Amino acid sequence: METTHIEHIGIAVRNLQKSIDFYEDVLGLKCYNIEEVADQKVRTAFFMAGQTKIELLESTSGDGPVAKFLEKRGEGVHHIAFAVKGVEESLAHARSKGVQTIDQQPRRGAEGLDIAFLHPKSTFGVLTELCEDKNR
Repeated sequence: METTHIEHIGIAVRNLQKSIDFYEDVLGLKCYNIEEVADQKVRTAFFMAGQTKIELLESTSGDGPVAKFLEKRGEGVHHIAFAVKGVEESLAHARSKGVQTIDQQPRRGAEGLDIAFLHPKSTFGVLTELCEDKNR
């Protein structure tokens, strides 16, 4: 697996607009993208903090993965995403090393990235996302 950098840090929030206001008004960051990822039942907002993106995640459904996370753990860091070269191969590599995966195949995520998740049971409690921007 070739990991190039931290792609983003995902933060689960209950109210996307209130969270955007905090990041803009208090931290001085600028929200540059808001989008809905329907199959993941989530709305996202993105900020740049230096070279790292922050992704705020608001559930659009009470049965979505972010809603379940919020119910169990409350607001806070949801996942860390790493940019990789070859997300499909990276997922297979992780599996070959005994890592439990959530996704069997990559799928389309926010900002058009191909993504796949590694289960936190295999990653020391941290939901880990592998991302690849095939447009680069």
